[in-house]
Amino acid sequence: MAGLLAISDTKMPAGMKPLEKFLKKQTNALTRAGGFGEKATGTGASRRRASLSRVVPFFRETSPEGGPAREVFSPESEEPPCWPSAAPDIRSPSLSSDEQSSEASLDTSWTPLPADTPENLALALLESVAGKRYASCAEILLDDFMLTHPIFLAPDKFQQVLLQQFSFEGKQAEGWPSWDGAERKLAVLTIAFRYLDTYRDLLQEEGERSNSFPKELYLCAVQELSRFPELVEDVLKLQRWTEILHSPAEEDKESRKKQVRPLFRHFRRIDACLQPREAFRGSDEIFCRVYTPDHSYVTIRSRLSCRVGEILALVKEKLQYSEDQPTQPANLILVAVTSSGEKAVFRPSDEAVFTTLGVNTHLFACEPLELESLIPLPEEIHWSPGDSKLHDMSAEEVANQLVVFDWELFSCVHEVEFVCYVFHGEQARWRPLNLELILQRCSEVQHWVATEILQCQSLPKRIQLLRKFIKIAALCKQQQDLLSFLALVLGLDNPAVSRLRLTWEGLPGKFRKQFQQFEGIADPSRNHKSYRDLLASLRSPLIPFTPLLLKDLTFLHESCKTFHGDLVNFEKMHKVAEMVRSIRRYRSSQLVLEAEPSPSHLQTKAYVRQLQVIDNQNLLFEMSSKLEPKEP
Repeated sequence: MAGLLAISDTKMPAGMKPLEKFLKKQTNALTRAGGFGEKATGTGASRRRASLSRVVPFFRETSPEGGPAREVFSPESEEPPCWPSAAPDIRSPSLSSDEQSSEASLDTSWTPLPADTPENLALALLESVAGKRYASCAEILLDDFMLTHPIFLAPDKFQQVLLQQFSFEGKQAEGWPSWDGAERKLAVLTIAFRYLDTYRDLLQEEGERSNSFPKELYLCAVQELSRFPELVEDVLKLQRWTEILHSPAEEDKESRKKQVRPLFRHFRRIDACLQPREAFRGSDEIFCRVYTPDHSYVTIRSRLSCRVGEILALVKEKLQYSEDQPTQPANLILVAVTSSGEKAVFRPSDEAVFTTLGVNTHLFACEPLELESLIPLPEEIHWSPGDSKLHDMSAEEVANQLVVFDWELFSCVHEVEFVCYVFHGEQARWRPLNLELILQRCSEVQHWVATEILQCQSLPKRIQLLRKFIKIAALCKQQQDLLSFLALVLGLDNPAVSRLRLTWEGLPGKFRKQFQQFEGIADPSRNHKSYRDLLASLRSPLIPFTPLLLKDLTFLHESCKTFHGDLVNFEKMHKVAEMVRSIRRYRSSQLVLEAEPSPSHLQTKAYVRQLQVIDNQNLLFEMSSKLEPKEP
C-alpha cells in the first residue's frame, strides 16, 4: 500500500483536474513508491502494489464510507487493527450500495464463523456440511472457506485434515459433538469435491504434487465400501477425479504443445495473436527475446513459470554458439529495463517474471559490471511522427475488438488469482499470471491513446482522433467494458495530452461535454462513488475495472489483521470471499456482441491486439511540447 499512499501524498498545484493531479509526474512518483528503479527492493507483495500504482495512478486510500483519506493498517504499525468480532463492521469497499444492503440482510440471519484456529475452522465447516451447525448458511460458509483457505491454511495441510477426518474413528475433541461414521465421511467427500472443482485447473498444473490427494482419498474410501455401501457413488466420482487430474485430455495436451503462447510485447506472431485468448498456465512454453548490452538478442523457449536461473542457463547456452559472442560470459544477471531507463535486477530464485514486466519493459542478460551501461532499445527512446491507422478504422469496430479482447482476458483469470495477488505476492502457491496480463493490458490501452494523439502532427487530424477516442470510450461503456472505458479516459487525461490547448479547443462542444461526464465517472473522490454507482446499475455480463477490485482487496487486507495470535479472523475471510463472488457474478453469463464483421475485420483485430505504444512519460511530454510549445 506504500506505493499507493506515496502517489496520493504528492503535492500538486491547486486548480488542476482531479485525475491530472495524480497523473502528473507519474514516473518520479513511481520510482519513489518502489516501482522499477535501481534502488527498488522489497517483497513480492510490495512489488505488486507498486505495479498496481503504475496501472492506476489516481488511486488514493479512503475509508469505505467515502470519508476523508486515512492511513490503513500495516503489519509494521504499532497500533492494533480493528477486530471485526469486537463490533466494527468492515464493509467491503468494492461492494455497491445494493450489494451492501443485500449483504446486510444476509448478516442479520447469519454471523460468519468466530475467530478460531485453522483446524477448528475446518471442523466447523465439516459440521456445517453435515447439518449439525450453521445449516441455514452451509453453502455460503463452504464457498467462503474454499475461496480463502489458502490465506490461513495451506492446501497441503487442508488436504491432510480432510484425510484424517475421513479415517477418524475415535472420540471427537471436547466441544465438538461426535458424528455418525457415514455422516462424517459424506461430509468430507462433499468438501473434497468442492475443493477439487474450485481448484481443478490449478491442481492439474501441479502434477503429482497435489494429484496424490484424490488418489489417497479414493483408496481410503474403497476400503470403507464394505462398511458404508452408501459411499459407492462418491467413490466412483473420486475415481473420475483421479483420472482427470492424473491424465488431462490428450487433445488438450497436443493443442497446447502446438500453440505459440504470445505475450504482449516480448515475442509476437500475428497468426497466434488472432487466435482466441486462452488462460495461461505455468507449464506453457513461450518464446521470448533476451537482450544483451549491445542490443543484440537471443530467442529462448521456456516455461512461463520457470526460474530466473533457468532463463540465464538458456541464454548462456545460446550465447555459447553465437558468433557475436567470442567469449563465454562468466556470471550473468537478468535485468528488466524500462523505456525510461529504470532497471530492476531479478534474483535467481524469482519465478514467472515474464508476466510481471511493464508494457515496454525488456529483459537484458549481462554481467554485474555491465549493469550501469544498460540503456533502453533505440525504438523505445526515439519516435517518428505519422498518421494513425485509426483514421481508416470505424470507432464501432475498434470498440468491438477492444471489448472482445478484454472479455477473453477477463475470462482467463481464475477467481483465486485475485486472492493470491493481494495476500501472497511472489510467495503464492499459484501465480496470478492471467491477472498480471490484464493489468498490463490496462496500462497498454492508456498509453496507446496518448501515443496515437501525440504522434499526429496535423491539428485537424488530432482533433479527429480526440473525437474518435471519446466515441470509442462511449461505445465501450455502452457495451459494459469498464476496463477499456476507464483506460481510455485515463489515457485522454494524461498530462501530455490534456495540455494540448489548441487541440481540445477545436473539439466540438458535444464531445467536450461527454468527456467531462466520463471524467466524472473516473473521479476518485468519495471512494470512487461515481464509478461504483455506475457499476451497481449494470447487470452481467460486464468487465469491471480490475485494478480497482485489487485496490479494494488490498484495503481490506491491510486495514484488518488476518490472525490474532493463533486465531483466524474469519469475518475478514467472509468479506474477501464476497469480493471474489462479485467477480463471479460479472461473468455469470457469456458476453455476446451482435456485430457484422466488415472486410477489414481481421486487420482491426490484429491492430487492437498488438498495440504499439510509448510508455515513457518524459518522452510523451517532449512530443507534446513539440506539437504545442509552452506559451511564454
